[in-house]
Amino acid sequence: MNRTAWIGIAALVAAAGVAAGYWMGMRGAVQAPHEVVQGVVGGTGPGAKKERKIRFYRNPMGLPDTSPVPKKDPMGMDYVPVYEGEEPESETPAGTVKIRLDKVQLLGVRSEPAEPRELHRMVHAVGTIQANERLLYKVAPRFEGWIEKLYVNTTGQPVARGQPLMEVYSPDLVAAQEEYLIALRGAQDLKDSGLEAQAVMQRLADGVLRRLRNWEISEQEIQALQQEGKPRRLLTYRSAANGVVLQKPSVQGMRFMPGEVLFEIADLSSVWMLADVSEQDVGLVHLGQEAKLRIVAYPEKTFSGKVVFLYPTIDTETRTAKVRIELANTGGLLKPAMFANVELVSGHARGKVLAVPESAVLDSGARQVVLVRRGEGLFEPRTVKLGMRGDGYIEVMEGLQAGEQVVVRANFLIDAESNLKAALETFGGHSGHDSVQTKPGAAKPAPANAAQVDKGH
Repeated sequence: MNRTAWIGIAALVAAAGVAAGYWMGMRGAVQAPHEVVQGVVGGTGPGAKKERKIRFYRNPMGLPDTSPVPKKDPMGMDYVPVYEGEEPESETPAGTVKIRLDKVQLLGVRSEPAEPRELHRMVHAVGTIQANERLLYKVAPRFEGWIEKLYVNTTGQPVARGQPLMEVYSPDLVAAQEEYLIALRGAQDLKDSGLEAQAVMQRLADGVLRRLRNWEISEQEIQALQQEGKPRRLLTYRSAANGVVLQKPSVQGMRFMPGEVLFEIADLSSVWMLADVSEQDVGLVHLGQEAKLRIVAYPEKTFSGKVVFLYPTIDTETRTAKVRIELANTGGLLKPAMFANVELVSGHARGKVLAVPESAVLDSGARQVVLVRRGEGLFEPRTVKLGMRGDGYIEVMEGLQAGEQVVVRANFLIDAESNLKAALETFGGHSGHDSVQTKPGAAKPAPANAAQVDKGH
C-alpha cells in the first residue's frame, strides 16, 4: 500500500473512535440523573429517602370517586395521587369534616358563638274595628205603649246620659201614677187613724214606686210626679248612657210591646279590634300584649292597644283565631267596621334562650343541622332541635351549648365541598354531643372521603 492509502485508513479509524466516544458520553449523561433519582428516592444508601407509596388516586374536581390506578375524568383531567402519610386518619376525628385552611379563607367561612338572647318576633294580622260590647246599650221599654214624639230621630246621632229620647203614652204608666198618688194621699189622710193604717198605705205607695222604677222610669219623672201631685199622660224616656245611635227602628206614632228594641246606643270612647291571627302564630299572642294598629283611613297615624281576650276557637276555613284588642278612641276617629293592620311584638315566655343566627341552620326538611367549629379547618355537623324564631335568630332547644362556635357564613359551601351528607351518615341521626362520637364498632369515614375533603380541587 502506498502512503496515501494508509493515511485514509487511519483517518477513518480515528473518526470511528470519536463517534463511539461521543455515543458513550451521551448515554452516560442520560443515565446519570436516573441513577441519582433512584439513589435519592429508592436507593439503599445511608442518605437515601424512603420511596413514597401512592395509596389511591382521587377525582381532581373533589367528587367522591377514587381509583387504585391512574385514570382521567370525563373532562380529560388526570386523577390526583394521594400518598401515604399525607392525611393520617388521626388528624380528622370521627364525625367531623376537614377543610384546608387556604380553602376556608377562600370560601369566606365565618362563625359566631351560640349565646343566650331575648328573641322578639313580629306577628302580623288584619281585622276590623267594632263597638265595645261592654259599652252597648239597648232601649227596650218594659211596658206597652205608643211613641208620641221622637227627640232622637236619626241613626248616628250622638246622645248623652239623661238626654230625652222620646215621649211615650202608656195606660199602664198612667194607672201606676194614679195608684201611687192615691197611696200617698191615703197615708196623709190616715195620719190620725193609727200607725197600722198608715203603714199599710205607705207600703202600697212604696210598691207602686218600685214598679215605676222597675219599668226604668227616670228619677226626674218620679220627682216631677211627687211635686205636681197629678198623673202625667206622657212620660219622657231618657238615655241611660253616652254614645251614638247605631240602630233606631222606632218611628213616631208607632206602638211598641214590652222588650221591643227602640234604640241601640254605643259608647265609642273605647272600641275593640277583632284581629285574625294565623294559626301558626297563636302561641305567640298572650293577654296584656301590646299591639300597634295602622288604620287604612289614617295611614299617617299609629294607634296602640292591648290584647284583652283570645277566642277559644279556630276558623276551619281560614285557619285563623280571633284576638280581641281594646283601645281608646280619642277624638272619635275610630269607627265600627274600619279595616286595620295589626302588629304584635312577641317575646319568648322564658326570657333569654340559647340562639344562633338563622343562616347557621342547614335545613333538609327531615332534620336541621349546624356546623360547629372544632378547630382550624375542622367542622362538626351537629343535629339540633329548633324553637322560636325572631330578630334574625333561632332558638336551639337541643344539640348545642352556650359558647360553641357555629358557622354562619359559607356553611352551604362547606356542605358541598366536604360531602357533608356522607359525614352525617357516619354517625346516624343522633343529636347533641352523643351524635358526634363514634361508638365502638361503628363505621369510620372512608379514607377516600377524608382525602377528598382535605385536598379539594
